[in-house]
Amino acid sequence: MLQVQTVLEAIDVGTVATGVVAFVVGFVVVLLLGKVAFVPVVRRALGTRGFDDAVRSLGTSVANAVVWLAAIAVAFTVAGFGAFLSAFAVFGGAFALAIGFAAQDLLGNFVAGIFILKDKPFEVGDWIEWEGNSGRVEDIDLRVSRVRTFDNERITVPNGDLANNAVTNPVAYETLRQKFVFGIGYDDDIDEATDYILEAAREHPEILEDPAPSVRLVDLGDSDVGLQARIWIEEPDRADFMRVRSEYVQAVKERFDEEGIDIPYVHRELTGSVELVERAAEPPE
Repeated sequence: MLQVQTVLEAIDVGTVATGVVAFVVGFVVVLLLGKVAFVPVVRRALGTRGFDDAVRSLGTSVANAVVWLAAIAVAFTVAGFGAFLSAFAVFGGAFALAIGFAAQDLLGNFVAGIFILKDKPFEVGDWIEWEGNSGRVEDIDLRVSRVRTFDNERITVPNGDLANNAVTNPVAYETLRQKFVFGIGYDDDIDEATDYILEAAREHPEILEDPAPSVRLVDLGDSDVGLQARIWIEEPDRADFMRVRSEYVQAVKERFDEEGIDIPYVHRELTGSVELVERAAEPPE
């Protein structure tokens, strides 16, 4: 009892009470100011700059976390626990650095997701191509994007792969140009074949007249002359892209058949000789 009484006498009750009150007041004041002023300002600033809902939600969450940390720091400082706060800050910084090194790929994908949502190189519903893959974007998250392939498979792609590599977005504009090379024989008339290719394009209702279809001679192959047709379609979509091209190529092929224009293929002739060797069978031992 004597030791407890000595400890109680050593403690300045007034100082402790003052410190507790200062801590509570400082914490509450900073927290309220942050919630009323800082967080709404961050939310409005992100909305004004046209950021996606996911980015605005993330920014609001980060702003709330900053307010709570600031409230705790100010409360400890006002209460006279600056030394404790400094030690905690050093420990927290070392811990955050270790976590950053351990999760750098995760954080990289996270940051890449923010830039994708901000810069909008593609949006949900777009058909994209990257690193030999292609598909339609189903979802853009802060860490990964989900793409449905045209074989009805889902690919979960880290956002870092899409942000750090070239991504083709064929539906980014209102029109899309398609190219296809038709091979004709060396004995066929190039101008005549060109007219048939252009007529087939003009007769297709979904091929645009402006920009007008065109044909270029692009190759003199071993067995054919390559004529490249260039046509444009409006409001491109993967399904329309494949369907229109298929219908157009079929129409040109049928017209070539009607007009007697050859679509040659490579002929290969194998020559050589076979040598027969007769050998007497050895008697069994």
